[in-house]
Amino acid sequence: MKHFALLLAALLLGLAPAHAGVAYVMNSGAASISVIDMDTRTELRRIPVLREPHHVIPTPDGKEILVGDSAGNEMFILDPNTGEVKRRVPIADPYLMGFSPNAKYLVVNGLARAQVDVYDPATYKLVKRFPLKSMPSHLAFSPDSSHVYVTLQGTDNLAAIDLMKMEVQWVQPVGKTPAGVIWHNGKLLVANMGSDDVVVVNPTNGAVERRIKIGRGTHQIFASPDGKTLWVNSRVDGATTALDPRTLNVVRTYKVASGPDCIDFAPDGKLWITRRFAGQVAVLDPVSGNTENITVGRSPHGIFLAPHAVAR
Repeated sequence: MKHFALLLAALLLGLAPAHAGVAYVMNSGAASISVIDMDTRTELRRIPVLREPHHVIPTPDGKEILVGDSAGNEMFILDPNTGEVKRRVPIADPYLMGFSPNAKYLVVNGLARAQVDVYDPATYKLVKRFPLKSMPSHLAFSPDSSHVYVTLQGTDNLAAIDLMKMEVQWVQPVGKTPAGVIWHNGKLLVANMGSDDVVVVNPTNGAVERRIKIGRGTHQIFASPDGKTLWVNSRVDGATTALDPRTLNVVRTYKVASGPDCIDFAPDGKLWITRRFAGQVAVLDPVSGNTENITVGRSPHGIFLAPHAVAR
């Protein structure tokens, strides 16, 4: 009744009710992208791709989103406000990608092909290919764009690539099956999926300086938009953990079952988390700890929230 009363009041005043926008979810096992109405928590439709979409990132200007179809060897470029596929670009094994902070390079990890490719984002032409064994997974840039750091799941290593010299600077062991990596306070944080920890790594030489126990299958690390929390997903334990960004101590752990993977943050403070093993997206309220679940396609992986898009 309260929601109805607010809606009626808005209509009487001639005001359009606020709209929460659209969520795009990469269904890696269903060759599609789910489009979700963030207001009603319902799937509106699915955008077909070729074979296996995994991750999604916005362009630096925010006008487009890139979806990597790794098994299809193509990048799908979408309008985030409409979901329209604007064009498709041939890219070898685009498992995960990222723009350097200065927007000079687009770096693409080819997990299946054991390669890291550097592209000119204006033309999508290949600048340099780095064969790296094996299974280059996630990446993080130094704030000055001089280096990109890539986790190598198959060899338990982290690689540092100098983007100024276009050469591999070092490759060092950091733990079992490293996955997520981010730059944080002058250090690198790496999530070791084959164990239960996040490690603090010196970006100069790759030395591991500290280990923080999180949970089995520690997989991905995300910084909240306000910088007040680091969020870590543990696939095997089925948990999302909040870390204090200053001390890296565990603040709270939330149960998010069935392989929590990627996270995006809604304007209302809730976390949208893909659940790889359940074919669902969980919407976590970090205040109450409650979750809502939305059914999508098989093996949902990357997620992107477009809060200003109109659901259609």
